[in-house]
Amino acid sequence: MSKASPIRLSELLESARMAIESVRSHKLRSALTLLGVMVGVFSIILVMTTMRAMQRSIEGELAALGANTFQIQRWPALSFGGPGSWEKYGRRKPISMSDLRLLQERATLAIAVAAQDNLASGEASSRFDTTPPNVRLIGATAGVFPARNWNMKEGRPILDADVESATEVCVLGSGLEENLFPFGSALGERIKMDGIPYRVVGVLEKKGALGGSSQDNFAVIPLTTGLNRYGRIWRSIELLVQAQDLQRYEDTVEQVRGILRTARKVPPGAEDDFDLFSNDSLISQFQSFTLTARIGVAAVSSIALIAAGIGIMNIMLVSVTERTREIGIRRAIGARKRNILTQFLTEAVVLCELGGLIGVAAGLIAGNIAAQVLNLPVVIPVDWVFLGLLICSAVGIIFGVYPATKAANLDPIESLRYE
Repeated sequence: MSKASPIRLSELLESARMAIESVRSHKLRSALTLLGVMVGVFSIILVMTTMRAMQRSIEGELAALGANTFQIQRWPALSFGGPGSWEKYGRRKPISMSDLRLLQERATLAIAVAAQDNLASGEASSRFDTTPPNVRLIGATAGVFPARNWNMKEGRPILDADVESATEVCVLGSGLEENLFPFGSALGERIKMDGIPYRVVGVLEKKGALGGSSQDNFAVIPLTTGLNRYGRIWRSIELLVQAQDLQRYEDTVEQVRGILRTARKVPPGAEDDFDLFSNDSLISQFQSFTLTARIGVAAVSSIALIAAGIGIMNIMLVSVTERTREIGIRRAIGARKRNILTQFLTEAVVLCELGGLIGVAAGLIAGNIAAQVLNLPVVIPVDWVFLGLLICSAVGIIFGVYPATKAANLDPIESLRYE
């Protein structure tokens, strides 16, 4: 056993060297043969890289929700039904402050029920500087801070008293504070959002960038203050509900769903007129939607790889014919059938792997270029890279067996006579 292993390893290395020499000596033929494998692997890696970038972006955005927290809103977080589906959602009754108060009173399984609303996006200014008109203004109740994992860097969050009194105070994201107050703390200072003044009472810890854009370029004001400023009619707020623990999470979801269905007079058997989602449900929904795309890509890639495998088999059969005399000489000086079989099988696998490596590299580059265009994070789907190369090896073995077997079974005497 110990003597056989080194012999086999050296044999494989020698076969790989001979395979590479064969590829180098027939560059054009090898390039055309590699093309089919490259296209098949390229399409797989391109789509999987783009989808993995989309999934990473969605997971990063959803990570903002705290543990055992789910969200309720009028509009779905993800919709794949086309423009027509939004008409159905537009006919839904807006979620209002009365829904918030109802859940706070009746959702006994929840430890916190909060509300928020993306009020506007505009220009922020301080006595030091003015930002571009891309600062998000969020209205929130006190419970949003723990539900969103918003931790204070300094100062305090929005309090229940601020919401009840509709005070003109705000909490800044760390990125906005750095832009508006580059020389010191923002606490106690005044800023203006779209010309309306607010007093800064707190600054949040830094979250960093996601998908090329900052997560810290926003200001939070009491939700009631925002609704007074920007209007309540037809505005639908978002509710955040935090369950006591994972064991009671599903029960909390069902209790909240029942309360809202009853309050909003949804008939029995009819679908909810609101969307309820969590981190896991959105990721599952995304994966379910992309399953069809992944199956389609797999089918197209399989056709390309089968065509490439047939091409490799054809080229290997031509190679066997061209090198018949070489095979005869090798057999005459002591090479066994196993040595010849290994040589040609290795050559087929090397051809496929070279095409696979080019396809993987091209797929990663193209996929991440697409991700950058879509403002998504750069990713390398390592599992799909290894799977793609494994598929290439399988194609080389499956379609290389017949030519390799034919070469190994050539008669040595007849091979030496071959011209």
